[in-house]
Amino acid sequence: MTGLLKIHWLGHATVLLEDRARILTDPVLTARLMHLRRRAGPVPPDLTRRVDAVVVSHLHADHLHLPSLALLDPGTPVLLPRGAAPLLRGTGLEPVEVAVGDVIEVADATVTVVPAVHDDRRWPWAAIRGDAVGYVVTGKGTTYFAGDTSLFPEMGDLAGSTDVALLPVGGWGPSLRGHHMGPEDAARALALVDAPLSVPIHYGTFWPRGISWVRNHLFHEPGRSFATHAQRLAPRADVRVIAPGTSTSVELPLPSREG
Repeated sequence: MTGLLKIHWLGHATVLLEDRARILTDPVLTARLMHLRRRAGPVPPDLTRRVDAVVVSHLHADHLHLPSLALLDPGTPVLLPRGAAPLLRGTGLEPVEVAVGDVIEVADATVTVVPAVHDDRRWPWAAIRGDAVGYVVTGKGTTYFAGDTSLFPEMGDLAGSTDVALLPVGGWGPSLRGHHMGPEDAARALALVDAPLSVPIHYGTFWPRGISWVRNHLFHEPGRSFATHAQRLAPRADVRVIAPGTSTSVELPLPSREG
């Protein structure tokens, strides 16, 4: 199907995707987040309001960020892992609990819930849990938003059906712990998904206050490192390394991957 797909990377894991619907991923729309400060890219403008839906990949506070969700219009649907709806109580938003395999219509697009491998807790001591998920948005094109996840073989189930992969390649501090992908694992994920175009996300935005000098390359370099690894592991892919607060557009259909 012909058309134009627009990707606005607003920093960290927050993307405004425009493809027959305006869908906002894991919104963090503030200058600060607990002990973190925004070091790159502007605080997202009001274009993040009046979206058709929000998708939340998991319950950690840098992905399900209640102060940012409070900036959205009341009644906005928020897709989030099953069991997490109580976290939105009193926000005026419309929680839509989802699990892997669910397909939700959003405006003129569809959102399919796909697996992810990541911690299911809000906090280590929290009673509320919800399995981490990813999302595939299908409009004129098909975009995979991985959320936060380790590399896992079933990513290959998306091969042949995905136009764009939004992949996490880093984090927000001087170490990358738990179920995350660094640049090389993200390039391996791209090879599994076999998407012809990818934009690296989840890096280069937030950093703990007062330690900007500690392992600074982990703030600046993951996107470029991902592109380098992708040249070797997924050489047919067009990797677009963009800065937080900037956009890229995708003309559909994408060129054939044959040859």
